[in-house]
Amino acid sequence: MKRIASSALCTALLCVSSTTLAATNLVIATVNNGHMIEMQKMSKFFEQANPDIKLKWVTLEEGVLRQRMTTDIATKGGQFDVMTIGMYEAPIWAKKDWLIPLKADAAYDIDDLLPSIRDGLSVGGKLYASPFYGESSMIMYRSDLVKKAGMSIEDRPTWAHIRAVAAKIHDPANGVYGICLRGKPGWGDNMALITTIANSFGGQLFDMKWQPQFTSKPWKDAVTTYVDLLKNYGPPGSSSNSFNEILALYNEGKCGIWIDATIAASFITDTKQSKVADKVAFAQSPIATTERGANWLWAWSLAIPRSSKQPEAAQKFINWATSKEYIKLVAKESGWASVPTGTRKSTYAAPEFVKVAKFAAAEGTAIASSRPNQSTLPPSPYVGVQYAAIPEFQTIGVAAGQQMSAALLGKVTVDQALAVSQQAAEREMRKGGYYK
Repeated sequence: MKRIASSALCTALLCVSSTTLAATNLVIATVNNGHMIEMQKMSKFFEQANPDIKLKWVTLEEGVLRQRMTTDIATKGGQFDVMTIGMYEAPIWAKKDWLIPLKADAAYDIDDLLPSIRDGLSVGGKLYASPFYGESSMIMYRSDLVKKAGMSIEDRPTWAHIRAVAAKIHDPANGVYGICLRGKPGWGDNMALITTIANSFGGQLFDMKWQPQFTSKPWKDAVTTYVDLLKNYGPPGSSSNSFNEILALYNEGKCGIWIDATIAASFITDTKQSKVADKVAFAQSPIATTERGANWLWAWSLAIPRSSKQPEAAQKFINWATSKEYIKLVAKESGWASVPTGTRKSTYAAPEFVKVAKFAAAEGTAIASSRPNQSTLPPSPYVGVQYAAIPEFQTIGVAAGQQMSAALLGKVTVDQALAVSQQAAEREMRKGGYYK
């Protein structure tokens, strides 16, 4: 009897051990931005509540992440169960049936999502990606330096005024550069900013016949302005800088003006990270001839590829990571100034958030002013502010971004960069069958 009991006990222990070993491994591909790093820290709470799910993170720089995910989802590779995608990929991949529609329960409160963000991640009334944080772009500047120079920056200043302020506060001898802007090549890096500049000069990516517009006057004026600003008043090595690199420079007090994602505001006003947290002010993005498309709209969001091996666990994780409860968890653990923003109405309605986030009003205004369906002064056939939501744009944006970087480095002229970009864009559009 003892042997039988002992054998039964061993069998039971083996079963428990096997159950433990059989925990669901959820592979999450994400970008190496601050809020995503924070999500990884917070994920221990999810695992504690769901001991049968183990999270495996693949954290990559933005450009590399896009390449890896695009290849995997197009080939049905199944490497990832959850992908961090944006408002560009969501509608395109949904229409290709590469994504699983999300199922939000009543507790998730889908109606709490900001309308512009929710619409950008939906197709046919179905949500295909849940926003983790949303953003527009705006001016972030050192109020102390601008005041000392006897200048001011109001909402929607002209690019000419921004140049004048940058010239006044530029002090490289003391480690302060007049302006910091993205220079790293990529459709989501330097081109995200440059396209909004072109929009503000009255430009567009394509006209109503899908003809690229890189050689138009608005694009030439925009890129000339961009190159002039960084060559004369930017930090050395600007052609290698994107969001994270400039964030580090700004927090060290090395940037006088920074025009970039609104999400940066929560980091540069954090006294734990920024040496100039108490000297930061905000304004709406610069314009030249129009406000249309002068500031972008984006949301880093979580989606489930059709090739996911664990779709149910993936849905459970996404519901947790993009919920109101997650925002409250971050507030409890790290403070309200650290919560991911730009996704939910309830965040901006929280008195605790409004009290500590001096950027809340400016960020909210920027997001609300973005119009992906009306992002250019002349009529355009595409949806998107800093991108065109067509499959061909990714290749076009990367090629153009490389040319803009080359112009910044002085390897080619602005005219040459735009001419090569135009040729590359026309080639892709012809291959895509846009011309009859």
